[in-house]
Amino acid sequence: MAPVKIKFGTSGWRGVIADDFTFDRVRIVTQAIADHITAQGLKEKGVFVGYDTRFLSERFAVEAVKVLAANGIHCYLSNRDVPTPVISFEIIRRKTAGGINFTASHNPPEYNGLKFSPAWGGPALPETTTDVEARANALLEKNSIIGIPFTEAKEKGLVEEVDCRKAYLDDLRKKVDFDPIRKAKLKVAVDLLYGTGRDYLDAVLRDAGCGVTVIHGQRDALFGGRSPEPSEENLAELSSLMKKGRFDVGLAVDGDADRFGIVDTGGTFINANQMLALLLDYLCRTRGWSGGAARSIATSHLVDAVAKKHGIEVYETGVGFKYIGDLLVQGKIIFGGEESGGLTIKDHVPEKDGVLACLLTAEMVAREKKSLKDLLKRLYKEVGMILNHRVNIGLTESNRAAVHARLNQPLTELDGLRVKGKKTTADGTKYMLEDDSWVLMRTSGTEPVVRFYAEAGSEARLRELVDAGVKYVLGQ
Repeated sequence: MAPVKIKFGTSGWRGVIADDFTFDRVRIVTQAIADHITAQGLKEKGVFVGYDTRFLSERFAVEAVKVLAANGIHCYLSNRDVPTPVISFEIIRRKTAGGINFTASHNPPEYNGLKFSPAWGGPALPETTTDVEARANALLEKNSIIGIPFTEAKEKGLVEEVDCRKAYLDDLRKKVDFDPIRKAKLKVAVDLLYGTGRDYLDAVLRDAGCGVTVIHGQRDALFGGRSPEPSEENLAELSSLMKKGRFDVGLAVDGDADRFGIVDTGGTFINANQMLALLLDYLCRTRGWSGGAARSIATSHLVDAVAKKHGIEVYETGVGFKYIGDLLVQGKIIFGGEESGGLTIKDHVPEKDGVLACLLTAEMVAREKKSLKDLLKRLYKEVGMILNHRVNIGLTESNRAAVHARLNQPLTELDGLRVKGKKTTADGTKYMLEDDSWVLMRTSGTEPVVRFYAEAGSEARLRELVDAGVKYVLGQ
C-alpha cells in the first residue's frame, strides 16, 4: 500500500501524532528541506530549529537536527519551547537559510506539525512548499534517511543550543511604547493557554510595572483538553477572571504565541476583526507612518473603513499569513492582519505575532484611558458599524462529498439577497450581496470543517446570514 502523501497546508505540514505525524516522516520532510536549501546554495548559512509545548515537540526537533547535521548543515536549536514569531526574528537576526518550527499552532492537542520558514523569515510561499512537498514525497518511497547521533552533531560543532528570549524582547521594547503602560500601572490578566508565551508576554508586562495575573502558565501538552486557540469559548476562564477582578485588560496568546485574544473590562470578548481595526486606527494616529494595510480575504472590511479614514491603500490577500508577510518584506504595508488573530507591523517580522499584538493593545488602553468597548463605539461612530462572525461547520464521512459538491456550485442568492459579485481563490469563494454584506465559505486545510464567514451592518442581519449560510452548507 502506497504511503499517504505529505501535504503542506496554509501554514505548514500538520498531522495526528503517531498516525500521520511520525518520526520517520519528520526525518523525510527535514531531508527534503535540507535538499531544498542545498539546491538554493544556502547550506552554509545554517538553519534555526524551534518547537512548541506539544507532545514530543522537542524530540521531533532533535530528530530534525540529526538529519540536518548529517547533511553538514549547522543548526541553531532553541534551548526551550519558543514562540513562532521569535523563530522568524532569529532567522532574520542570524541570517540563516531558514527555520524549522515544530508546532500545530491552535490545532487540537493530538496534532503536531512542521512549519518551514525560508531566509526572509515569513511562512513559506507556495513555490517553496511545492518544492519541499515534491522532494518529501519522492523520499517516501525510499525511506532511508541518514542522521547522526545528537552527541556527535554537538561534538562536530554542527548544533548550537541558543536562548532567544532576551534579543526578541529587547527588540519589542523598541517597537512598543512602554511609557504610557508604565505610567498607567495597568492591571492585566494574562491567559497563556499552556503554550510558548510564558516568560515572554507576562515577563515583559511585569518589567513595565504592570500588575500581572497569569492563568494556564504551565506547560500542558493536552492544553487542558481543548485546542489552544484564543477564541471566545476557550477564554471563558479569562473572561470570568476579568469579571471578578478589577483589571484594565485581558490578554491571551495561542499555543505558539502567534495569535492573540483580547478580553475587555467586565469580561467582554473583543474579536480579532474588531481589534485589528482598533489597532490600525491607533497606529495611524500615533505613529505617523505612511504605507498600506493588508488583510486576508476572510478578514473584516472594518479594516478597509479605517484605512479609508486615514487615506491608506488596502491589499486583500489569500488565507495564510505568508501573503501578508510577503507584502511587508516588499515594503508595501505598515500593518497586516487576519481574522484568525494574526498581526504584524512595519519594521517587524513578516509573521504573525500574538505577543506584539497584546502589547500594542496594552499600550492603546494605557494611552487612551478608555475601555476597548468605548474605543470601539467611538470607531463605529466615525466609520460606520460593520459586524462579523465565523462558524466552523463540522464535516463527517457521510456528508463530506455532498458539502464539497455544493460549495463548488456558484451561489446566486442567499437569504433572499442577490449575489452582486464574487471572488474565488484557492481558499474558497467570497460572495458580495446586494445590501453590501458578504459571506465566504472555505474548507480548512488542516481540520474536517467548513469555515463560514459572514459580515453585515447589524446584529440582526448578521444572525440571519449565519443561519442561512449554515443551512446552505449542510443542504438543509
